[in-house]
This record gives sequence, C-alpha cells and structure tokens, in this order.
Amino acid sequence: MINIVVNARFLTQRITGVQRYAIEVSRRLKRLAPTTRFLSPTGVMHPAIAEELGAEQVGRLHGHAWEQFELPRHLEGAGLIGLCNAAPITVSRQIVTIHDAAPFSVPEAYSRAFRLWYRFTGAQLARRARKIVTDSQFSASELHRHLRVPLEKIEVVPLGHEHIEALGRDDTVLDRNDLRSRPFLLAVGSQSPHKNFGALVRAAERLGDSSFLFVIAGGADPRVHASSAGALPSNVRHVGPVSDAALRTLYEHAAGYVHPAYYEGFGLPPLEAMALGCPVLTSRAASLPEVTGDAACYFNPLDDADVLDSIRRFMADDALRAALRIRGRDRAAGFTWDRCAERILDIAQRALA
Repeated sequence: MINIVVNARFLTQRITGVQRYAIEVSRRLKRLAPTTRFLSPTGVMHPAIAEELGAEQVGRLHGHAWEQFELPRHLEGAGLIGLCNAAPITVSRQIVTIHDAAPFSVPEAYSRAFRLWYRFTGAQLARRARKIVTDSQFSASELHRHLRVPLEKIEVVPLGHEHIEALGRDDTVLDRNDLRSRPFLLAVGSQSPHKNFGALVRAAERLGDSSFLFVIAGGADPRVHASSAGALPSNVRHVGPVSDAALRTLYEHAAGYVHPAYYEGFGLPPLEAMALGCPVLTSRAASLPEVTGDAACYFNPLDDADVLDSIRRFMADDALRAALRIRGRDRAAGFTWDRCAERILDIAQRALA
C-alpha cells in the first residue's frame, strides 16, 4: 500500500455537490486505506467530519495560496489525491478530480478572473498530474476538448447516492411552505445560468393556477426570471436553501423532480431523487442521460414549448410516474460511493506507485 495524502481543503468550504463528493469519497478512503492522511488549512467548517477523517490542519495560509504553496511542503513523499477541481500545480505525483469544464462551456456563469485561473491551473494539471478523474463520459470529452487532456489520461468514475438515504427527515419544511394540500414538482439548484430555472418559471406562468405547484429549493432565486417585476406566479414556491433533512423530505413528498439544466458534468440531484423514489423529468443534455438512462422522461431545455408540454404530460400520467419511481430506484442502485471510492483508490495505487 502506497502512502497517500488527500487534499482536504474541502473541509473549509460550504457543502455543494463537489464537497459532498469529496466528503463521501474521503470517508470510504479512510476505511479502505486507514493510513491515508487528510491535510487541510486551518478554519475548518465541518469539525465532526474532520475528526472522523483524523484530518490534520497545517500551515498558516488559506484557500488557493495554501493549496499551491503550503500543501506540497507537507506531503512527506506521499502521493496526493485531489477531489475538488483544484490542486497544487507543482506536484506531479498526484491524481486530480476535475468534475466538469463548465467555466469554458458556460463562461457567463463565472467571473473573468475565475475563468483565467481555472484555465491556467487546469492546463497545468492536465500536463503534470498522473491521472485526471472526472464524473462522466460527457465531462471527459469536454476536458479533452477544452484542456487538451489526452483521453487515455482520463478516468471516468461516476458518483454515488448513499448519502441521501442516510439523512434524517425534516417534515416541517412542508408546513412552513404550505406543501401538503397540492402535489408539487420539485427542482433543486443554484443561481448559475446553465441551471436554466428561467425555463421552469416561464412554464409555471403559462400553466397559471394549475392543480400542482412548482417548488424550487437552493440558492436559485426564481424571481429574477418572473415576467411581472419579480413577482412569482402563484403556483411557484421558492423555499430557498434547505437542510439536508428538509431536502430529503421534499424529494420523498414530491410528485416528481424536474431538472432543467442545459449543462451538467454529472447531475447529483436527479440521482438523489431516483434513489428516494421520486420520478424524474430532466433535460436531454450534457451528462444527464448518462445518469438517468431509461429511468427518466426528457425534454429539450432550450425549447420552452417542449419543456411545458413535457411537464404537462408528466404530471398528468400517474401510471408513468409510478413506473419511474421503480425504475429510478433500480437505476440509482448502480451508482454507489463505495464503488466510486474503490475506483479512485485503485487509480491512485496504479498511477502513484
């Protein structure tokens, strides 16, 4: 067994999909290879997870500066695993997960400074790292196209679903937002333009006061897409960021989950929805068909009429949604964090030996 260090800078960051991946993989690496060390800057935001991993807080710097200048000095000859897109560009004995090429394909979602930094570090890592890990065949092709990463240097390792089944529930989210009286279609996401929440708001406006609601959870603010000066249609509820327990409750009580994004490197929310038996309606775009396969219904995210018609058919067909609940659970069972971590450890042992 080779000596391995995991770049645990993610312990100082709020949890989004990227940090979720890093946490779940790290937990399993700790069990699979107990001698693995986890190094982070000071200022840990998730002390219980840091304690679980036995993480060591080293150095005085933070953020990119810590990663580039201090982390390499504490490796003590070990190989390095990076799980969150960024990594020290001076270290060649490492493998790095780059989840997608969104800063290049949807530049409007990122600042110019971030895009320049991402391109510079991405190009360096593509050249120096032993292997690049990514989440989907779609992302592999995107990294090859934008960063010229040789395809033989890329390993595709899909994500897992078990975390969502391990969470508790918080049913108060239903009462706080008056979600018990009508069926609702759930969407989860951020403010990024490629999440395409405007398509849902436009569909809601055209449907009017229908028999079901649209519920949007997460950082996305659907009011920016409303046609009447920021006033949401009466059939849209924006619940904002929610706890993991509340999110599980929303998935389990929703009549369906809709994912309108036109760009995704993987798409963790549709997988979470399938795992909890929530039928999925999603874009036929980017990596999403790789994840949901035949366990979802699809629409063209750039065609408002298709989005609207697909939502109408989906919500009107109880038998279809019942069948998708079963197919979704079966599909999600094939995506596990255990398998993900085992693959990453195997890649590291081969590439860093």
